[in-house]
Amino acid sequence: MNSTWRKARSFDATVQLLLVNQFAINLGFYMLMPYLAAHLSGSLALGAWAVGLVLGMRNLSQQGMFLIGGMLADRLGHRPLIIAGCALRTAGFAGLAVADTLPGLLAASAATGLAGALFNPAVRAYLAAEAGERRVEAFALFNVFYQAGILLGPLVGLALTAVAFPVTCAVASALFAVLTLSQWRRLPVRERAAGRQETTWREQAGTVLRNRPFWLFAAAMTGSYVLSFQMYLALPLETERLVGDGAYGIAATSALFVVSGLVALAGQMRITAWCARTWTPHRCLVAGLTVMAVAFLPPALTSSAVPVYSGWRAVLVMVPLVVCAGLLAVATAVLYPFEMDTIVALSGGRWVATHYGLYNTVCGIGITVGNLATGAVVDAGRRTGFAALPWVVLALVGAGCATAAAALARGGHLGVTTPAAVRA
Repeated sequence: MNSTWRKARSFDATVQLLLVNQFAINLGFYMLMPYLAAHLSGSLALGAWAVGLVLGMRNLSQQGMFLIGGMLADRLGHRPLIIAGCALRTAGFAGLAVADTLPGLLAASAATGLAGALFNPAVRAYLAAEAGERRVEAFALFNVFYQAGILLGPLVGLALTAVAFPVTCAVASALFAVLTLSQWRRLPVRERAAGRQETTWREQAGTVLRNRPFWLFAAAMTGSYVLSFQMYLALPLETERLVGDGAYGIAATSALFVVSGLVALAGQMRITAWCARTWTPHRCLVAGLTVMAVAFLPPALTSSAVPVYSGWRAVLVMVPLVVCAGLLAVATAVLYPFEMDTIVALSGGRWVATHYGLYNTVCGIGITVGNLATGAVVDAGRRTGFAALPWVVLALVGAGCATAAAALARGGHLGVTTPAAVRA
């Protein structure tokens, strides 16, 4: 991490603050959200339908408002939306600490989701603008700090939730309050581009919605988000089938996330530097998607294995799943910096936050539909006795995404990306 921090310090103070803020944002979010369902069903004794409603409200308010958040960031400036989003999440997490009725919980959950819709597109657009020609390197660093927050957040939350879940909420809320204040005091005000206020909302939205190359790219990349999300769906389900949901199952599932996080922390900058030296940005996208497809082949090796609940055999049957998690992390490390840079290129530098917001919405819808389909394929595989079916289908989805990205690159539909001079 020392070398990573040295690379971060080679950027100006604004980029450094955005990186640290993203780490803190994920730290606060993931110290709380993994334990929310247990709090709702346990401490508050809500029914399963109510738990699903509260969790779904957060996702709906975030995914459904990404485009609006991006449009606001482009019109009002990135800084105000980042500050407003962090302030709203402060209030949302504080609400979760004290709410004990369904309406109160729904309001707090909606606030936390809307907060993400406000600051997520703004942060990425602000980072792209500040990094300039070093966008790829900046987004590689961004993913390191992003993944570090995901890795550490649940560990901190586990310790706090052992005291009481409202304590976890209070600490997360306090963290976002500090973030709000630090960004209000230290993020510089960037001048809005001339003509933005004269452009109507309809014209702004129309410019983005008519961007055909952007839509093609979003469609090609949506599958990659479905595949990445299998860390939370297919891999845990298969882990539970192989080693149960007891101590071995919990340890095995945790190992998957630890491996994924460590790959990002230790390898992101090296992977990005190597890719930038070896391939063009567009070939990096194709390579990352290809690795993502290959990642789902190892689990097919144990798809017909009988459950093993203890001993060394339990460790051995988990090896293909750990390899899958590691390869997915490598694929994400290859993809993410060039993916974010390509979106800027496809926007032509105009309405960048709006493009990021719409991209998040498209991929979020894709994840929802993809998860439903993945669950159906898993059930079909178990019902028909073709246990490898879901892994084969997921690998084919990745191959399809890689093929689509390659076709877009050959057709000149991916724009001109920033030359990626990235230091290892």
